Amino acid sequence: MHARRSGQPGAHGRGTPGAAATSDVLVIGGGIIGLVTAWRAALRGLSVTVVDPEPGGGAARVAAGMLAAVTELHYGEEALLALNLESARRYPGFAAELTEATGLGLGYRRCGTLAVALDADDRAHLRALHALQLRSGLESEWLTGRECRRLEPMLAPGVRGGLRVDGDHQIDPRRLATALVLACERAGVVFHRAWAARLDMAGERAVGVTGEDGTVLHAPQVVLAGGSTSGRLTGVPEDVLPPVRPVKGQVLRLTVPPRHAPFLSRTVRAVVRGGHVYLVPRENGELVVGATTEEQGWDTTVTAGGVYELLRDAHELVPGITELPLTETGAGLRPGSPDNAPLLGPSGLDGLLLATGHHRNGVLLTPVTGDVMADLLTGAEPPEAARPFTPARFAATTATAPAAAVSTPLEHSA
Repeated sequence: MHARRSGQPGAHGRGTPGAAATSDVLVIGGGIIGLVTAWRAALRGLSVTVVDPEPGGGAARVAAGMLAAVTELHYGEEALLALNLESARRYPGFAAELTEATGLGLGYRRCGTLAVALDADDRAHLRALHALQLRSGLESEWLTGRECRRLEPMLAPGVRGGLRVDGDHQIDPRRLATALVLACERAGVVFHRAWAARLDMAGERAVGVTGEDGTVLHAPQVVLAGGSTSGRLTGVPEDVLPPVRPVKGQVLRLTVPPRHAPFLSRTVRAVVRGGHVYLVPRENGELVVGATTEEQGWDTTVTAGGVYELLRDAHELVPGITELPLTETGAGLRPGSPDNAPLLGPSGLDGLLLATGHHRNGVLLTPVTGDVMADLLTGAEPPEAARPFTPARFAATTATAPAAAVSTPLEHSA
């Protein structure tokens, strides 16, 4: 564990307003991406400070935690598939290491996914996806509707077929975030619990950040990991602001009473009326249903329409869901990029690196992101799968995120 350097605020305090503090790395954003970056960098021997008023918050609080590298495959995203698969490969070891470091369970389950079709059009779509998966060297098995219902008896009688993917797993993002905060603390990471108000520059180089409380924090390397708000940090030159936008997602949580268990044994997902719906059963009896995809700017309102649509589509997939208690509704903002893939690496401004734009794959990409950023921060070569995702791919055509020039405190990431 690294001793705090003179002048740094305590791990649970705000420090003295206006006082300068130094560390090797300054991470802006305390969501799971910022946390894993900080933890991995600290394990490499760097002193790290995370700037966030509520570490462990962000979009991960409402994420379902599907580790679905195979069933999340989309046409034209083969490079992203390689990164997703690399991260999925690292997950068992990553989860075991994090549990050993903290003593906390993560809800990591190798339960697999069943993607099903409810009508002929959905069946044709799944057949095409299955062919793409096989061409990509992935393992998935086509099942008839009867075989799907044999695996999951709660499925609707009208299920026409499906894909069984045993390689897709799940984790509880809330427990993951809690464990990452504790792992960071035990590795010597310092938390400065305030909003980041402004990136500080010296000439043409980033040298730190000024917090909303007036505290000045210095570091030779700054990582911007602010999730959907990464494009809004005051002081970042316009030509290097990440082109990240908020993508709203509404999610429901239900509880499976003991008399209904087992309800589902694996993640079940489908396309209903053109919209994606998934049901993720937790080992603690919770059932997560999600998620909407809405381009609504910074709005995080839970709407009656969003709840209705999710319950309606989930009911068509698993009719018995209407008998379960509805225990929570929520909405979060995914950090979307122009190509729905993350920005990992140098921003184009000396001293400033980016770890943002993970969109729907933030939880899945947590292990590989932490390793990639730690590699970059220590001068090591990142894995080949990460090389297509440097921010430089947007350098010629950067379109800043909505409201990017607004001077607001930076929120925690997903």
